[in-house]
Amino acid sequence: MTEPWGGRLWRAADLYTPMALRVAATLRVADEITAGVATGPALAARLGVAEDPLVRVLDHLVTAGFLHREEGGYALTDDGQWLRDDHPERVRAQLDLTGAIGRADLCAVELLHTVRTGEAAFPRRFGRGFWEDLAADPGVAGSFDASMGAQKVGEVAAAYDWAALGEVVDVGGGDGTLLIALLRAHPGLRGTVVDLPAPAATAARALADAGLADRGRALAGSFFDPLPAGAGGYVLSRVVHDWSDADAGRVLAGCATAARPGGRVIVIEEATGGAVSTEMDLRMLAYCLGRERDVEQLTDLAAKAGLTRGAVIPTGTRQIIEFLPV
Repeated sequence: MTEPWGGRLWRAADLYTPMALRVAATLRVADEITAGVATGPALAARLGVAEDPLVRVLDHLVTAGFLHREEGGYALTDDGQWLRDDHPERVRAQLDLTGAIGRADLCAVELLHTVRTGEAAFPRRFGRGFWEDLAADPGVAGSFDASMGAQKVGEVAAAYDWAALGEVVDVGGGDGTLLIALLRAHPGLRGTVVDLPAPAATAARALADAGLADRGRALAGSFFDPLPAGAGGYVLSRVVHDWSDADAGRVLAGCATAARPGGRVIVIEEATGGAVSTEMDLRMLAYCLGRERDVEQLTDLAAKAGLTRGAVIPTGTRQIIEFLPV
């Protein structure tokens, strides 16, 4: 079979297949098809969109292998099943163009600006920085918190002796999902979420709803300011990669300063298997000049903040890296 024009290069560089998938994810097309709404006209009517453009998007997803045609309309292929909102990997929400991650990914078209100037792509696209943008839009911020809360926290709670720390501060802990999992798994543990006002308020409500307000609290604040002092552990879960080396070093140093004697700074990041995800690294670069780091790079960064590495504990998709103040 003759290779189509452009070969692998064009297939990798083409923007229209990724955008067609993101449009389908945003409209929840797969959920409607699963529910039996399968023809182009019926889908357009149910979704309240223009029929001809929608059908052309769906036809391309047939070509791309995510849908196929059968009597009565469109059906999902095995790959197309991943577009369902109830798929266990929860990819659809990450692609949703109205959500924090799907929207932010649109700044990738400004990557050339980042390469030319050393500036983040997100402000070029949206007119303000990633974190300022989240703070300005409660709906987008809520989707970001939900995305972070969807992480597999149970394996993290089970993999480490959190109870031995006595009290933990979840620095940049968002809506409290991780802290709630830790408190439930370790009944003697106490904890605090520190985050910006909106996620801190969400975390406080979540702790109360979980019946954990007697052992867990949430404080509004910036992790660039002094942290609540004297806890046994300061947790940075998927936080360090959001920042440049200089800013990440400040966060680590703040945790080291706040920790009680014999305390720990616990960094939770993706399990890299020895190599960082270059795709995620570019995403963090574009969003906010952040950086993915392997264990050795994190160790070097932490050393400059007065921390020495302890245990490294894999937890499936994550790894827990323990640091001790020198």
